Amino acid sequence: MLVTSCRLSRALQLTLAVIKPDAVAHPVMLEALHQRILDNNFVIVRCKNLVWRRQDSERFYAEHAERFFYQRLVEFMSSGPMRAYILAREDAIRHWRELMGPTKVFRARYTSPASIRAQFGLTDTRNTTHGSDSPESSRREISFFFPDFHVEEWMEKDEPLFRSGQIHYDHQNQTHTLSTPS
Repeated sequence: MLVTSCRLSRALQLTLAVIKPDAVAHPVMLEALHQRILDNNFVIVRCKNLVWRRQDSERFYAEHAERFFYQRLVEFMSSGPMRAYILAREDAIRHWRELMGPTKVFRARYTSPASIRAQFGLTDTRNTTHGSDSPESSRREISFFFPDFHVEEWMEKDEPLFRSGQIHYDHQNQTHTLSTPS
């Protein structure tokens, strides 16, 4: 059991992170990405593997329905398993987006060569990861992927406990949980 003591002064922020089907198809890559999340001081609040039907993909990406890449994106995101996370840390949205790198893989390779997309992305659609771009989209996207998770309730009840210190990483469930006092 890895116990982490990390008393933080600012509130933790939640963000959605998705490992797309191109990466989940390769177990070694999936494990490397999971480790990158841990190595970058994210707290994994929830983690689950899932497969979308085409309708799920169409609903999630409805705002892009008129864009040229919509059909390709919908088909890709429903092409195989993916992994979704709820991540927490101070300024989580910004940190996750920086770790992912630019959406366009070619740009990522030149401007952010250490980013996930630069190192693992194949194309602009098969770019390995997705992440929320604002607090509003984070709440909406978390509720889409994790309908039983309540952001406001977690922020009120659990966030202060996670922020105050004693959490441990549960290897079996691949999430952080509150440590029980010994």
